[in-house]
Amino acid sequence: MNKRRIAWIAGLAVAAIALTGCSASGGSGSGSGEAQEGGTLSYLEPQTWNTLYPPAAGFYPNGGIINQVTDRLLWQNPETLELEPWIATALPEVNADATEYTFTLRDDVTYSDGTSLDAENVVKNFDLYGKGDTDRALSISEAINNYDHGEVVDDHTVKFVFSAPSPGFAQATSTINSGLLANATLDRTNEEFGPGNATDIIGSGPFVISDEQIGKETDLTVRDDYDWAPESREHQGRAHLDGVNFIVAAESSVRVGTVTSGQAQVARQIPAPDEAQFAGDNLQLVHAATNGVNNSLSFRFSHAPLNDIKVRQAIIAGIDRQAIVDTLFTENYPLATGILAKSALGYTDTSKFYDYDPEQAEKLLDEAGWKPGSDGIREKDGERLSITFNEALPQPRSKDVVTLIQEQLAKLGVEVKLFPGDQAAQDEARLSADEIQVYHSMVGRADYDVLKSQLFSTNRNALLNLDTATGTIADPELDADLAEIASVPTSDERAAASAKAQQRLAEQAYVLPLFEEPQVFGLLSSVQGFSTESIGRPSFYDVQLTK
Repeated sequence: MNKRRIAWIAGLAVAAIALTGCSASGGSGSGSGEAQEGGTLSYLEPQTWNTLYPPAAGFYPNGGIINQVTDRLLWQNPETLELEPWIATALPEVNADATEYTFTLRDDVTYSDGTSLDAENVVKNFDLYGKGDTDRALSISEAINNYDHGEVVDDHTVKFVFSAPSPGFAQATSTINSGLLANATLDRTNEEFGPGNATDIIGSGPFVISDEQIGKETDLTVRDDYDWAPESREHQGRAHLDGVNFIVAAESSVRVGTVTSGQAQVARQIPAPDEAQFAGDNLQLVHAATNGVNNSLSFRFSHAPLNDIKVRQAIIAGIDRQAIVDTLFTENYPLATGILAKSALGYTDTSKFYDYDPEQAEKLLDEAGWKPGSDGIREKDGERLSITFNEALPQPRSKDVVTLIQEQLAKLGVEVKLFPGDQAAQDEARLSADEIQVYHSMVGRADYDVLKSQLFSTNRNALLNLDTATGTIADPELDADLAEIASVPTSDERAAASAKAQQRLAEQAYVLPLFEEPQVFGLLSSVQGFSTESIGRPSFYDVQLTK
């Protein structure tokens, strides 16, 4: 039943191009009717998901599905960012040094395969997420630090014990990385969490995965007996919708045109130039904050030529961030004033380190010994000043961003190359400083630990501070600062540790924050109750369609 719909979406590519610059006016986009129960929503994603193993599901196409089919111990209210009970009946009891957390669980929750969500199952979830399993190639969750073990206190009480303070654990239990899964699902290998296995991934959420066309579409069906949403959600019980169809539509013109023409209800990643198309009466635009590490450039500082701080400082001074934002984006993409978004926990203003000053950039490059060559590109000891950026496919307009940077830095004699390739090629190249010297990325998480998640040596290691071939760490002080964020027990101590790490990142010219990246959705106005979780992943539990 899905092949026809997939072909229909693909066939809209040509028509969608003609729709660019226009807004729909009428048809199925009208939101004047009354909200109804039931109906199936068509949701367009720019990329396909690659894993449904929660600790590795940070990629937005993964998380968008995980957020519909799993529940968590706690819920982070997306408006207040406060933690609230969900599968746990209350916030956890935590000891003084944040090394023990005790949760009491609801006694009425089941998975979609009929098995119980009880203490034994919850411990099995977190023993896997907190420790990983190398034999099955299942990674440790970057959201969980210093995990030792879980204990079953009784059927509906669990205790988690940590080898050192783990102050971010309560928030970690609210993320999609801690989505709770049935016992049989937890026994799967990494490959068995991948494409082709979607319908076998069993959660306790308001929807279940009912069908999959690999790389094209994943269909969700409502769970009729669902009745354990967080208390502050707008309604309780069964989701309003009968189902949600996640359809991959890589071309932005297709996503925009399909929604504006009223033939799909929601699309993610609406490009900034197309936002104006959603100003019509029958359309709406939602931009959700990601509350974490901003859209940024990470400089692999242990690799030539970026191992010279003057070169890094020159590149930063030579990039006009305001021109990038003004040229490519809208007011929904505020210029970054630090590595963290202003709404992020631990935010520190380090904007003075990112001033655009091309004259200073030229001076620094001269001092570093890089002289203009015959074609204008600087040279030193027979080597060209050439650096390669990745194309961050999940990030908005990454290729355009790098192209503008290429133009700006060329004026200073710096050659910028863009690494080509699909997501698999980008992921492989990301791990090599020989391939990618400047890494374009972002990370959403509404907790102090997000900075550690992005940069720590054994987490995402965006700076390649850890050389995995030799096991050496280029800047142990930075790694220690990042580790401290996740290992001191109080909020004040964590804020201080985060500020210290941010200061070092700025002073050493390790990163250049560009803008605060939102998740931008285009919707028909007939879609009511659409919301996102705390870092911008869609939630369809409260959604209703108008007649």
